Amino acid sequence: MTRTHPRQALFDPDERAVPSLPVCDHYAGVAQRMHKSLDLQAEMGPVFDVTLDNEDGAPVGGEVDHAHLIAELLASPSNRYGRVGVRVLPVDHPRFADVVAIVLAAARRPAYLMLPKPRSVTELQRAAAAIDAGGGSDIPLHALIETHGALRDVQAIARHPRIESLSFGLMDFVSAHRGAIPQSAMGVASPHGQFDHPLVLRAKLEIAAACHAEGKVPSHCVVTEFKHTAALQEAAEIASRRLGFTRMWSIHPAQIRPIVDAFTPKAAEIDQAIEILQLAQAASWAPIRHHDVLHDRASYRYFWQVLERAQRTSGTQGRQLPAEVRAAWFDD
Repeated sequence: MTRTHPRQALFDPDERAVPSLPVCDHYAGVAQRMHKSLDLQAEMGPVFDVTLDNEDGAPVGGEVDHAHLIAELLASPSNRYGRVGVRVLPVDHPRFADVVAIVLAAARRPAYLMLPKPRSVTELQRAAAAIDAGGGSDIPLHALIETHGALRDVQAIARHPRIESLSFGLMDFVSAHRGAIPQSAMGVASPHGQFDHPLVLRAKLEIAAACHAEGKVPSHCVVTEFKHTAALQEAAEIASRRLGFTRMWSIHPAQIRPIVDAFTPKAAEIDQAIEILQLAQAASWAPIRHHDVLHDRASYRYFWQVLERAQRTSGTQGRQLPAEVRAAWFDD
């Protein structure tokens, strides 16, 4: 008897698929760090994206020259997996069009363009239209929610058909409150860190909820204490397991592995998902009992998503799916 694949059995063919993105988005803007980031990605595999930063990474007045350097890196052999994106300038910056044109003319296209500081869905639409008119209609767009207007319009921004992922811009969001949110909310230390302040927590939850409602990827903000591995690990665990984020920013190479590890299902979760899905497939996806717990298609979808997350992070040690599971369900 032919066994139906989980994707076919559990999901409506017309259901909008959420983009499958690596769980870590690593930012680099200085030339030396951009080169090192690409080398690290080549070593670890495409378990994280590299975003080359033409906004904060470029010297003031040097944005065009920096864009040319980014275009060279996009086309270089170091871009082994094609998982390199670019953060461009805000749409109202006088060099926005120049930078976009240079990046789009690169010998290898970016995996996505990150749009910083949109102040409304209208501004996001204007940036997307300019990129499309410049020949970038095939490139997914990501956007930073870091202004009051963007947070107000977050549902509409997430709904925009060109958007693939939304990120939370913690630092600019806190600064936009003109001192009403304390500087401590840019950090992670409790009891006054970014996971405690109500306005910051509200913004994170609204971004995550909007993305999940519209089938987009919510990406959690930075942890600036990059030398504090334990704090980073805890922040990544909270972001992924309590706040619903499925991706997170890294701003230092030392942050990449802890983020990938935190967003990877634990070995026991993977084993449980495999057991339940194999039993369900053998039962033609009818309800089953597993360790005296009833499971049906609703929980099967959850466990399938556990395995999909494990597959996306399979470059980490000790988290690879068994060969027979990869062959049966992922080698297509």
